[in-house]
Amino acid sequence: MGMLDSKSVVVTGAGRGLGAAFAVHAAEAGAAVVVNDVDVATAERTAGAIRRRGGRAVVSGHTVREPDQAQAIVDTGVAAFGGVDGLVNNAALNYECTPWDEDTGTARELIEVNVLGVIHAGLAAARAMRVRGGSIVNISSGAFFGQRRLGTYAASKGAVASLTASWALDMEDAGIRVNAVCPLARTRMVHRSRRALRNCPPDRTPDRIAPLVTYLLSDAAAEVTGQVVRCDGQRLHVVGHPYNKMPVLENTRWHTDEVRRAFDEVFAAHLEPYGVEKRLPPRLRRLVAPFTRRTTPRAS
Repeated sequence: MGMLDSKSVVVTGAGRGLGAAFAVHAAEAGAAVVVNDVDVATAERTAGAIRRRGGRAVVSGHTVREPDQAQAIVDTGVAAFGGVDGLVNNAALNYECTPWDEDTGTARELIEVNVLGVIHAGLAAARAMRVRGGSIVNISSGAFFGQRRLGTYAASKGAVASLTASWALDMEDAGIRVNAVCPLARTRMVHRSRRALRNCPPDRTPDRIAPLVTYLLSDAAAEVTGQVVRCDGQRLHVVGHPYNKMPVLENTRWHTDEVRRAFDEVFAAHLEPYGVEKRLPPRLRRLVAPFTRRTTPRAS
């Protein structure tokens, strides 16, 4: 018995990389899979790999950027397998760019795929799952903590994390679980970036992330929803949700001078490091500088 026996799963962006690994692993666990990718040739290769191993797969070449085409992806699963029990919202774009070199057209295209595409596919899947329940796994990224040269991509993945929590609340009564995964693996996205390659060892392959996604799609995760889970192929952990940090200051009405005094006298010691590298804000950097400077040893 496989973990996903009798289930039908849609995987977007499944022609290569993480999406292909998710689709193949789900099929090995017993699922019938809709392999979606706008590059139909790569989707056919993934589907062929599934069929050669005795699994069931159909191909969809629709794009998640358009709501009617996202609906067609889900309809493909309903027509082929009688329904849809799971969706892996994996299709995404990525590029590196400094803010002043950002091209708004390219940024718009990324948001249309990474955010609107997740919404379009997710809503279509939710409508199909509403009667019998199911599981949605959105693929986010640790970049949403903030990462250099990835502002638009990081923003899109932060949106996916927030959407995951909201959908988990909205869909719980319908028996639909919604979680997000932040993977780190050697994919085309990683190979385009020297910085990313330095931070992603060669052994961190997409197939090392796939078991987590299969678990979240399965009934074994029946009580897991609203979570963002980070996996780099070796380390696995739940990502904490944003929260209001102590101390909380109260005033009848905040004026500018009072806000300044709050930051100067209280919040100065409580400012948060930012970005994946946990960079200290300038004020804290000045405070700790005397304790972190290297001293030159005296000659004996």
